[in-house]
This record gives sequence, C-alpha cells and structure tokens, in this order.
Amino acid sequence: MDPLYPFVLLGLFSPGPNVILLTASGARFGFRATLPHVAGVVIGVGIVAGMTGLGIGAILVAQPTLQYALKIAAAAWIAWMAVALWRSSARQADDGRARAFTMIEAILFQWINPKLWAVALAAASGYAAGLGPWGEAQRLALAFSGLNFFVCLFWSFAGALLALLLNTPAAWRVFARVMSLGLGAAAVMVFL
Repeated sequence: MDPLYPFVLLGLFSPGPNVILLTASGARFGFRATLPHVAGVVIGVGIVAGMTGLGIGAILVAQPTLQYALKIAAAAWIAWMAVALWRSSARQADDGRARAFTMIEAILFQWINPKLWAVALAAASGYAAGLGPWGEAQRLALAFSGLNFFVCLFWSFAGALLALLLNTPAAWRVFARVMSLGLGAAAVMVFL
C-alpha cells in the first residue's frame, strides 16, 4: 500500500478546524444540512492538495511575506468562527441567520486552513511518487479528496449523533465552548 494514504487519513482525521466545524455543524444543523459543507471541504481539500503537487507550496515557502499574510488571514477567520461558535445556541437560530457553511464557503476556507496546508505540504514533499507535476497534483488531489470524503461524513454524522445528547441549553453551551476553544487553539497554532 502507498504510504501516502495512511499519512493523509491520519492527518485529515485528527482534530483541526475542519473536524471541529463539521462536528459542530452536524450537532447544530443536522447531518443533511451539513452535506454542502462536507462537499465544499472535500473539493477544497483536493484543490489545495493538487496545488501543492504543482509547486504552490514551494512558492509559499520562498515568499515569507505571502506566507505570513496567509497565516494572519487564517488566524483571523478561525478566531472569528471560534467567537461565533462560543456565542451560538443549539439548533434554534438566535436571529434566523444561523446556517451551516455553504459549499463555496467551505471551499474557500480550505485556502487558509493551516492544518490542511501543513498536511498537504508534508505529503507533497515526503510521499512524492516521482511523477511529473501534473501527475503528482492529480495523485495528491484524489488521495486527499477521496479519503477526506469519508472523514467529513464521519465527523458530520458524529456531530449529528451528539445532538441527541445536547438537548438542553446548558449541554449545548458546554459543547459549543469546548469546540470554540479548540478553534481558538487552532488560530494560535497557526503561528507556531
């Protein structure tokens, strides 16, 4: 078996911004409402992984200013989501505007997801198969998207199952705050 696959599976399955957001979305909005978010993560992860195969990771490493700007954007967006999750209520929307991520929002989030970039860059550099840039891009994109599809379904469904236990405002508040703290830690870890 290609060692790329277990590396990618473990990298994507472990807690990070996508896992936290998908679990929270499944718990708050339900499994079905979270499916566009799942689709966006799967597509976005494949695009980022494919781009690393084409060498965009080398550009980021060579351009510290661009890399720092990406880190600031990532930390700000993740911190904003952490605050929103901290303030959220259970399935009932406070003002009617609460909803799961759309597919496009989830795709765009992958561009500043620091954990994804770290896993994709490590996979591109550590598990290259000796293919040309387009071959590596395709290999990475398919491995990341294919494996992440099941990872995203798992965490979204786990969140939907957790909703059965989160049937009081106090239970939701504890869950939302734990998940929010996880996102806050991810925002800080961007700079480590």
